[in-house]
Amino acid sequence: DDDTFSNVFCENSKKLINVHLFALAAKYYSLSNLGVCTPLEDILEALRGDHQGTTGIKTDEFMNNKKSHEVQVMSELVDSIANYCGIKQVIDIGSGKGYLSSFLSMQYNLKVYGIDSSNTNTNGAHERNRKLKKHWKAYQSRGRANLKSQRLEKANDRPVESEIKCKAISEKPLNNDSSLQSQDQVTIQDLVPSCGFTEVATSETSKQTEVDLVTQTQSDESKLSEEVLAILNVLPADAVEVSSSSQCSCGELCEEERAQRKMASLKAKATKSSESNLYFPLTSCITAETELSDIITDLEDCMMVGLHTCGDLAANTLRIFTAKPEIKAVCSVGCCYHLLSEQFENQEDCPEEVWGFPMCQYLKDKGWCCGRNARMSACLALERVAVGQMLPTESLFYRAVLQVIIEEIYGVTKSDRHVGKTFSKSSSFIDYVRRSLKKLELDDSKLPDSCIMDYHEKYKHRMNELEAFNMLKVVLAPCIEVLILLDRLCYLKEQDNIAWSGLVKLFDPVKSPRCYAVIALKKQSCF
Repeated sequence: DDDTFSNVFCENSKKLINVHLFALAAKYYSLSNLGVCTPLEDILEALRGDHQGTTGIKTDEFMNNKKSHEVQVMSELVDSIANYCGIKQVIDIGSGKGYLSSFLSMQYNLKVYGIDSSNTNTNGAHERNRKLKKHWKAYQSRGRANLKSQRLEKANDRPVESEIKCKAISEKPLNNDSSLQSQDQVTIQDLVPSCGFTEVATSETSKQTEVDLVTQTQSDESKLSEEVLAILNVLPADAVEVSSSSQCSCGELCEEERAQRKMASLKAKATKSSESNLYFPLTSCITAETELSDIITDLEDCMMVGLHTCGDLAANTLRIFTAKPEIKAVCSVGCCYHLLSEQFENQEDCPEEVWGFPMCQYLKDKGWCCGRNARMSACLALERVAVGQMLPTESLFYRAVLQVIIEEIYGVTKSDRHVGKTFSKSSSFIDYVRRSLKKLELDDSKLPDSCIMDYHEKYKHRMNELEAFNMLKVVLAPCIEVLILLDRLCYLKEQDNIAWSGLVKLFDPVKSPRCYAVIALKKQSCF
């Protein structure tokens, strides 16, 4: 109970007096310890039933380890939800460069609209998607080479028998009424069923039958799909035009076969445009009042997703989901808690304003406020620190001393401008201060180098204090994140049209610290 942690702070001074108990209390109130999360494995099993998930190629061929981990895990869940709800359209809010969107469309054949407020991101997503499709033929060629190599290895490993007249690759077993089905025939399935190798041995085979089999082999080779080679699973079968470089070496094709190939080629070209454009990057600023039908002309029953939607965008995603009947499900992973707008932070009376926090009526009635410092702390990564990825103490020290300089020399206590990643570009503390002042549009000419270094020396001995303070913030971070995430979950629980909602730990928190997804499905009557 709460009395266990009553001695963390001094009753009179309110100062921290028991660091160990403080850490235990923070752990006790963290999301992983409260038992409110639904395990990812459980929700996938419930959504799929007896169906198995799709196995595709690893995304680390296209993106870094962190993004690859996030996209693979989240896309599998999104596909399971979409299948459960019987929908094929996905709206990716805050899609950025389109990593998740493009993978959902190519790996799972979903029709995805990626919406981002940055036109630069949208253009980048277009270009990245174009390059990804361009490289498809390289993966296809690699797959063919691997297949050929496997066939040669298997052939070399087996004794050559004079009875074997030919080999055929087929994705389907031979029909029972085939001319080869006789008492003399032996059919051997290859050990790799996904590639569907079939060997046919016969004691007597006519010359015409041999030609037919060779023709069938070449025809099938030209139709290799993602079911044959897992490496090709990144795109649906018709996402690109399949070309064949095989040449007939055992006789000319018959007229019927030529006609069939020509018809197949025409059909492939006719469908290529629509099938290979399953991902549509769009530029638009999303708010709680956004009408999706104004942005997406062919809006249909769909689900909304968001992978690390920034600040208020995560909250607005949930509000749009609950308000729009077309949206049947949502899967949202938020980030950048420090950018959330808070209703009670400045005690301003703006009843019509839509705020990022709080969302649920319970916290609204309490007038709950976190404050920017607490929300900044919620962005810290305890799990990374726990495995040795320490905080950037020097850059934090530079930033703290800079703030003292700005307040004492320039009298500025609040600014809408940001210093950004100035530390990584600076050669020294003096360089850092001058670069920062220019970004803040403050005159640095009245500040000599000696004055800047005086501030540095004045506070240098307190760097250890700063490090200890930030470590306490890291320990407290999960508790503040809990408050924000439970607020969003409670908001969904308050809605009448929601069948199920929950929090799911999607990612490895060391790889991706903002690892929790808010998921909800609407009631069947809303479908």
